[in-house]
Amino acid sequence: MREPAALDRLLAAPISALVVGFGVANRAVAAALVRRGHAVVATDDRANPDVVDAALGLGIELVTQPSDLATLVEHADLIVPTPGLPESHPIFSLADARDRPVVSELDLAAVWDQRPVVAVTGTNGKTTTVELAVAALVADGRVAVSAGNTDIPLVAAIDDPSTEVFVVEASSFRLARSCRFRPLVATWLNFAPDHLDVHCDLESYEAAKAVIFSLVGVEGTVVANAADPVVMRNVPEGVAAVTFGEGGIYHVDDGALVGPNGTFGATSDLWRDVPHDVENTLAVAASLAPLGVAPETVVGAASTFSPLAHRVSPIGSIDGQTYFDDSKATTPHAALSAIRGFDRVVLIAGGRNKGVDLRVMAEAAERVEAVVAIGDAADEIEVAFRAHAPVARAGDMDEAVAAARSLAAGRVPVLLSPGCASFDWYRSYSERGDDFARAVADLGERA
Repeated sequence: MREPAALDRLLAAPISALVVGFGVANRAVAAALVRRGHAVVATDDRANPDVVDAALGLGIELVTQPSDLATLVEHADLIVPTPGLPESHPIFSLADARDRPVVSELDLAAVWDQRPVVAVTGTNGKTTTVELAVAALVADGRVAVSAGNTDIPLVAAIDDPSTEVFVVEASSFRLARSCRFRPLVATWLNFAPDHLDVHCDLESYEAAKAVIFSLVGVEGTVVANAADPVVMRNVPEGVAAVTFGEGGIYHVDDGALVGPNGTFGATSDLWRDVPHDVENTLAVAASLAPLGVAPETVVGAASTFSPLAHRVSPIGSIDGQTYFDDSKATTPHAALSAIRGFDRVVLIAGGRNKGVDLRVMAEAAERVEAVVAIGDAADEIEVAFRAHAPVARAGDMDEAVAAARSLAAGRVPVLLSPGCASFDWYRSYSERGDDFARAVADLGERA
C-alpha cells in the first residue's frame, strides 16, 4: 500500500482479508481482524489438524493447496503474507497486478494502537537487544513487553491495555512490505548476508531491512551501528540519528561505556563482556535515551540480565572442558561473533545453509583449534576451514560431541555455533541446542 493513510481508511469499514500462510503470526492477524468485524480467508499448503483446527476455532475459511490463487486475490481487499514467505511466491505479483495492498502485522497493529514502539532489526542480536531493552524499561518503572518476531505477534500484544511501551523485534520478513508501521525509535544493529532463501538477492534483503529507517516519522529517532557501512548508508536525512559502536556516540573507551554525557558504566559491569553483548548494550542505551531512560539504568539491567538460551550458553563440563550452546547462530556472521569471544575453541558447525557464504566463519580461524562439520552444509564447512584447522565429519549430534571431545587439546572449550539453519536435522534451533545439551550430558555420564 503506497499511501500509509489509505490503510486506516480501508480498515475503517468491514473488509475481506486474505492471509497467506497460517502459522503463529497470521493466526494472530486473523484473530485480530475477526474481532474487529472483518472477513478473513486463510490459505496454507499444509492441511494438518493443527492448521485446520486453528481455522475452525476462528470460524474462517481455510483453503489448502489453492488451485486458483488469482481468484482469492481478486476477492480480497487486503493481503497479509506470513513472515518468511519467499519473495518469489506468486501472491506478490498477483497482488501487485490487481493493485491489492500487501501489508504486515506491524502495519495492522499501527492502525489499531498508537502507543510508543521501539523497533529493532539486524541480522544478528535482535532478540537479546529486545529483551535487554524490555528489562531496562521495567527497571525504569515502565510496563514494557517484547513482540513481533517473538512468541507474541504485535497484533496480539496490543490487546493488553496496561502496556506502556512495545519493543518490537522487526525481521526483514515483516519489514519488507510495511508502510503504516511507525516506530518512535528504529534501531538497526548490523547487516550481513542472510535469508537468501527468502529474499531474491542481497540487495533485496538490504532494502527490506532499510524499511525500518524509512518508517520513522519526524518526531522519531533512528539508531544506527556506526561501524556498519551498510547500516550507515541507509540513515535518512531529516530525522534525528544516534549512533553506537566503534566510532559512535555510544561507544567503549578502554573498558568504559561512554555516551554523550560521559561514562555511564564499564564492560565489567555487564552480565557478560564479550564484544557482541557489549555492542548490544550500547544499542539499548542509545535506543532508550529518546524515551528518557538513563544509560546507567540500562547498565543496571544488564548487570543482572539472564542470558537467553542457545546464545553462547554454557551447558556442561567434562573433565574441565566446558561446552557452549550457540545454536541460535544461524548465520556465519553470528557464528563469527561467537568464535571471537574465545581465545581457543573447538567448533561444531553446519546445518542447512540459507544461501550465504560460510567461509566468513574462517575469518577467526586463528582461534579455532579444530572443527566438526555437521548437516547438509558439512562440505561447505570443511572447505571453509580445512586450510586452517583439522576438520572431522559427524552424522548426528552424538558423533559431533564425541568428535569434538577427541579433537580438543587440554581444556579447550567446545562451541556449537552452526552458522546455518537447523531444518536439515531439527525443527528449530532450540531443538538442535537441546539435543546438543543431551549429547553432552550423555557423553559426560559415559566419561
